[in-house]
Amino acid sequence: MEDAMTSNDSEVRALLESRVDASQEKDIDALMSLYSSDIVYYDVVPPLQFIGTEEVRRNFVRWFDGYDGPISLKTHDLTIATSGDVAFAHMLHLDTGERTNGLESAIWARSTVCCRRMSGKWLITHEHISLPINPENLQAWFPPDM
Repeated sequence: MEDAMTSNDSEVRALLESRVDASQEKDIDALMSLYSSDIVYYDVVPPLQFIGTEEVRRNFVRWFDGYDGPISLKTHDLTIATSGDVAFAHMLHLDTGERTNGLESAIWARSTVCCRRMSGKWLITHEHISLPINPENLQAWFPPDM
């Protein structure tokens, strides 16, 4: 049983690494191939949720278009839990790059990803991205480099 769990963990880890690679390369087709058709995606930008691959694709293209050149996305503190055909992971991402306004940007985001193995392939069925806020002024909080 433990070998299956280890195998599942490594398969989900590979899925998440592919997600980061496709994001950094702004490869929308490769990125969308990792998501189920009924994906429910929560992002830091409106609306409250994106449902289905068309909405999620448009949201990723919006994100990509905010950068002039590549996006650097570094994963920190990745934790994966699997059981049978379901898995979830949580991590921190440091998202950096040159924005289209010419400014160099660096932002920490929190990410939770839920996956299911369907027809032998792991796919992302839910993702939740969040930014911490300062409760005193309700502004995004940008922690110092970790």
